[in-house]
Amino acid sequence: MRFLLDVQSKKVASKKKKFEQLVRGQLCTPLTNYKTWDGEFAIDNGAYSGLDRNAFFRLLERNKPNMSRCLFVAVPDVVGSARRTSELFGMITQERPMLPWCEKWCFVVQDGHEDMHLNWYEMKHVFIGGTDDFKDSSAAYDIVKTAKALDIYVHVGRVNTIKRYRKYASLGADSCDGSGVCKYDHMLINIANQVADENQPTLFKESKNEGSP
Repeated sequence: MRFLLDVQSKKVASKKKKFEQLVRGQLCTPLTNYKTWDGEFAIDNGAYSGLDRNAFFRLLERNKPNMSRCLFVAVPDVVGSARRTSELFGMITQERPMLPWCEKWCFVVQDGHEDMHLNWYEMKHVFIGGTDDFKDSSAAYDIVKTAKALDIYVHVGRVNTIKRYRKYASLGADSCDGSGVCKYDHMLINIANQVADENQPTLFKESKNEGSP
């Protein structure tokens, strides 16, 4: 699982070079509206801070020439409300600015979706949204397990700690983002260092492997 960073294009390139195994690309949002860099990116809708649909649609229009490099587009959602998010998805995806991006649509799951029917056959990308309680629940983990069993791309929002990173990485999530990781270099460095330490073979593992047939 690697990060998509909502930072300026030059900083994305710098971070990717420094943390090659941890940074995948850029997360473009209508809130920061940074210029899109020349590598992989995704588009978030900014609904967590309050959706500005016109700014979101302008971001889509601006990035039409870059569509082949876009991993997914997070379809506008209602934070914490599964039912309202499902209703909004069904309506807003039919609006003209959304139609060219149909292969990139990403459904943002919320608190309550564990008890609702999800049309998995129509999904190509899933975004783990909702509240922190939901993100850290078995309900969210089960949704990721289902998505990966169906070979659906999974992105996780608000990953700023090694605990959350480790859990979703173990479930097979593909990418993540975190405002704290973007703002404070030490948070990304801390996760990078701990991931590196966990990937280092211990003396016990090395000895066990050397003795294996």
